[in-house]
Amino acid sequence: MNMRTMAERRNETVGRAFIAGPALMAGYGVVRLAGQAVSDYGPGAWWTVAHVLSVAGLLAFVPVFLGLRRMAGVRGGKRVAVDAATWTGLLGAAALVVQSVVDLAVGFLTVDKPAMNDIFGRVQDVPGVMPLVYTVVPMLFWLGLLTLVTLLTFFRRDVVKGRAPVLVLAGILLAAMTLDLLPVGAVCLGTALLPMRRGLPEGGERLGRPQGRPGAARSTEQSFSETAP
Repeated sequence: MNMRTMAERRNETVGRAFIAGPALMAGYGVVRLAGQAVSDYGPGAWWTVAHVLSVAGLLAFVPVFLGLRRMAGVRGGKRVAVDAATWTGLLGAAALVVQSVVDLAVGFLTVDKPAMNDIFGRVQDVPGVMPLVYTVVPMLFWLGLLTLVTLLTFFRRDVVKGRAPVLVLAGILLAAMTLDLLPVGAVCLGTALLPMRRGLPEGGERLGRPQGRPGAARSTEQSFSETAP
């Protein structure tokens, strides 16, 4: 397999992640709502499936962030800004993955809601856990994504339109108001990200070079957590 073929396959994988990330996030929200509608949403199948989807969706955003970073095609100070937004978002994604894994583990270890709340309380009482896993660092995922998309509206006007950061902000605000609106928020994110796939570098294009179609003009509730108080 030559290098160009490998690059093309990598871009296909990244392109799928632009769909899978929001779709899995929406799936988490839908399963969560379904679990609340048919039972006491807590330890059990609904809780487990919802959080597996959450982990999968967050992991899918890793190639999304890296793909957007490669798409920027800028250097110097602009590159520093893009890199800062990318790694900020990835740090937030890591915290959210840890949060979902903790939720999964607690779900497996308990048999009812009171037992879950007791373990969550003990976990969250550990010094540093709340800001690192539930309240502060997870917010960096959303901040990084919004900042990166906003930067690309200036650096890649050929593929990232002005409505993209508005849609991302709408998705964030909807999920921040209540996780019940997460499916709608995820649709907003998907609507923003889907058109950006055509800006991904084609096979053989190198990082840092201007990208785009030939001839294109250059240019948690509050904490998003189910368990944080």
